[in-house]
Amino acid sequence: MNFDLLIKNACLQDGRKNIDVGCSEGTIIAVQPNIKQSASLVIDAQGQLLSPPFVDPHFHMDSTLSLGQPRMNISGTLLEGIALWGELKPKQSVDDIIKRAMHYCDLAVAMGIGAIRSHVDVCDDELKSVTAMLEVRRLVAPYLDLQLVAFPQDGLLRDPKAHANLIRALDMGVDVIGGIPHFERTMQDGASSVKILCELAAARGLRVDMHCDESDDPHSRHVETLASETLRLGLQGRVAGSHLTSMHSMDNYYVSKLLPLLAEAELHAIPNPLINIMLQGRHDNYPKRRGQTRVPELKAAGVNVGFGSDCMMDPWYSMGRADMLDVASMGMHVGQLSSRADMTWCFDAVTYNSAAIMGLQDYGIVEGHQANMVLLQATDPIEAIRLKATRLMVFRKAQLIAQTPASHTQLQLPGRPSMVDPAKTLL
Repeated sequence: MNFDLLIKNACLQDGRKNIDVGCSEGTIIAVQPNIKQSASLVIDAQGQLLSPPFVDPHFHMDSTLSLGQPRMNISGTLLEGIALWGELKPKQSVDDIIKRAMHYCDLAVAMGIGAIRSHVDVCDDELKSVTAMLEVRRLVAPYLDLQLVAFPQDGLLRDPKAHANLIRALDMGVDVIGGIPHFERTMQDGASSVKILCELAAARGLRVDMHCDESDDPHSRHVETLASETLRLGLQGRVAGSHLTSMHSMDNYYVSKLLPLLAEAELHAIPNPLINIMLQGRHDNYPKRRGQTRVPELKAAGVNVGFGSDCMMDPWYSMGRADMLDVASMGMHVGQLSSRADMTWCFDAVTYNSAAIMGLQDYGIVEGHQANMVLLQATDPIEAIRLKATRLMVFRKAQLIAQTPASHTQLQLPGRPSMVDPAKTLL
């Protein structure tokens, strides 16, 4: 067999070394040492890490790159960010949103991201964000999996038109049902919103991803309701709770009861390390709470945890560069995930774990799966996180779609051979 693409001498995420990966017609055909067949394009990985694409399970693409519009977030708080976004929504156009989102998608792909779940604000009677993001999803489909969440930013029950707008968004083709129960006017309304949204998901056969308990309030316990509704409606494995930051302030005894419930419901957890530690603990003096949910405890309880990036250069977060290794590194540091196994797991949290949250099919470097891969300038996942490794090559269905030169340090190493067979052509 003559492969379309053959990557030789790669290290894989599971620790295997000197592995060759042969691909034909956009599919991985062989994953084994010392493949002898020829290929149209041969790349020598030189012992570098070949990974499946990074997956961002929580992002807000409709607001990305809107920093400073209409003004800066002076307090740096979540609530001022929501207020600023509310001021921008009536002023921006569908084309404005598309332009910003497409710019971000280009950057994300170059950084090795192959799939994104983006929350889309439906609290706008014109549904400009929904219209824009559906068009973006169509445009980027050849090189990026984009999953959209109908997100009632101003509260399903707090905003009198949010419920109807959310239904309209789903009818237009949005994939996932979102919510924000802690932003409703009362705890009771928050619990009611969870029930309504989960019943809607069950009726439509959709996944659920709720901003849940994104506060420092130890009594914000909507994730308990979310898990209970998941079990009642048979939604196990299809529901995610994003942020869950109030868990870092909860009573330890209560958490000891909560964790088994989340595991029983097969609930996915999505901390957003960069944003969580920036926004939380704003009312604390010292000592200040870290803000990230209890990642080690969730992991130990058997809950699937995937790290999200949440924001980039918008009313809530003025930093970011579409780098899931930045996200993994921050999650590792804040969660004190310092063992070698835990650090390797942090790489899983931005790849396989997050792919499971999104329900991605044919994900991973496995025979028969789509040939979506990233070649990183690192020899293993821990080194990739430590160095924020350069994304040397990004492949989508075995086609090279992005390439970045190796860092200066590695280029200076003596006697290092070319990564590409000089007899072949890259494009």
